[in-house]
Amino acid sequence: MKPSITFLTLSLAFLIIIGSPSSGQAWEKSFDLSLNATQSSYSNSWVGGEAGNVTWAASGNGIFAKQMSPKFRLRNTIKLAFGQTISQDKDDKTWSKPTKSTDKIDLEALGLFTIEAYVEPYAAVRFESQFLDASVDANKRYINPVLLTESAGIAKQILKREKDDVLTRLGFAVKQNINRDVYIYEISPTDTTVTVETLTSTDGGVESVTDAKMVLSDKLGYLGKLTLYKALFFSKKDDFKGTEAEDYWKAVDINWENTLTASVSKYVQVSLYLQLLYDKQISKKGRLKETLALGLTYKLL
Repeated sequence: MKPSITFLTLSLAFLIIIGSPSSGQAWEKSFDLSLNATQSSYSNSWVGGEAGNVTWAASGNGIFAKQMSPKFRLRNTIKLAFGQTISQDKDDKTWSKPTKSTDKIDLEALGLFTIEAYVEPYAAVRFESQFLDASVDANKRYINPVLLTESAGIAKQILKREKDDVLTRLGFAVKQNINRDVYIYEISPTDTTVTVETLTSTDGGVESVTDAKMVLSDKLGYLGKLTLYKALFFSKKDDFKGTEAEDYWKAVDINWENTLTASVSKYVQVSLYLQLLYDKQISKKGRLKETLALGLTYKLL
């Protein structure tokens, strides 16, 4: 496996360390926990083809920001989610084993050099994965696969108010994909050999990221993130030569996340999550995810 901690990662960590002691400002902290669940079931005597299900999802979203020194600001963003669905057979009404309905680990550290210019330099490290990789039933893996993105460039604060924040940035990014313990099957006329390998790939290109946090009213809030990425090189491009997918890696990737939350009461919240994904190497069509949830929420910080 190639080293996943690069010079940019070490540089950002160094800047955090040297910037910390010189600022007396407190951390700007926010962290929300939420739990949503739905349930329905039918007895064995029920007719009509209906089937019950139980779905639950827990999530945690946080932002921790601080002016570490007069010229350096650090913002850490945390997005965690995990949920499962259990379904009832429509004929015999027995219940299935739990299957994942949502799974996300998204951690990002953004260092902004506050030089009070029209645009300001930045460096960022982002870690994306999932808690449980259940893509192969016989080979369940935790915290896999991993996508590590390291980027640097220029940023512009479009909007900054007490509760509203819109920051856009444009820079060069390097992405490292790590997929651990993959079963590789080699089939011959007399035998089938299975080996376990860690597959890695690296690509780099131009990345645009816009983060938005808006308080629309005392009960309504919006959180959004739009990421555009255009790869300029790809370490595995030779593996696709001569195939239909030879140039798929050159297409622009899109990841647009939108969360709209409405507070019903202090601890009850309705949330609508919409995500649009486009990665031609995975699918030539765009992928849309929508989640509407009513559940309990607790502001930890």
